[in-house]
Amino acid sequence: MNLGEMRRWMDAHGLQLTRSLGQNFLHDGNQLRRIAAAAELSPSDTILEIGPGLGPLTELLLAGSRQVTAVEVDARLVAALKERFPDRPGFELLHADALAWLRDSPRDWSHTKLVANLPYSVGSPILVELALAARPPERMVVTLQWEVIQRLMAKPGGEHYGLLSLLAGIQFSAGPHFKIPRDCFFPAPDVDSACLTLFRRPQPLLPAAKIPTFVRVVKQAFSQRRKMMRKLLGSIWPPAAVDTAMAAAGIAPDARAETVDIVRFSELTRHL
Repeated sequence: MNLGEMRRWMDAHGLQLTRSLGQNFLHDGNQLRRIAAAAELSPSDTILEIGPGLGPLTELLLAGSRQVTAVEVDARLVAALKERFPDRPGFELLHADALAWLRDSPRDWSHTKLVANLPYSVGSPILVELALAARPPERMVVTLQWEVIQRLMAKPGGEHYGLLSLLAGIQFSAGPHFKIPRDCFFPAPDVDSACLTLFRRPQPLLPAAKIPTFVRVVKQAFSQRRKMMRKLLGSIWPPAAVDTAMAAAGIAPDARAETVDIVRFSELTRHL
């Protein structure tokens, strides 16, 4: 579905895009094929797509995998997708708010790949929800704002390093990425975009049972970026325990969260 086909389909069905839902549809065939290639699809794959829109990426995913579950919040687009892919084998279409659905219906995603042009208005929370799942996807290929992609790839000490870097990174490592020009979307967004591949770590840094504690630690550590971690964590855990844990994790007493890498945060979590 190129831009002309997309416009004709929308006109024929009286569809008007809703800015509040972050509806910027990727129509460029070359970029769509690059996204599908990043997923390294195989005939046995199970795919989760969030925000399929009019289905240009869905079409490629269906052609290269066994099963595609697409979650779309807009009832008008659900109707359009049903018309485009009637009774398509291996296609499950859900009309739901993806973030609420993920939170209310925890699943084993360990044999699933997320491949999606995520709605920019809720892309980060959706990504974090899956990244922190007890059984997360084996791979996530996501298109998001360039600013968010930079945060996902950021290293300690960099201006983009922060909470999102750590929440996504505890079970995933960032792989290759590529930028997508604004004019590849309809309508063109006001921000730059990029596609990033995230790979599930072969060896987890922490067992799943300790992930909630890790989340609590990093959220508190980044609650006030200018303050030392020791003081921030000491408002939740006994200060003596914090000092012992930081020393055991190799973290300086005067360290700020933005300078501490994910391995040391993981060790800190273990000791706390």
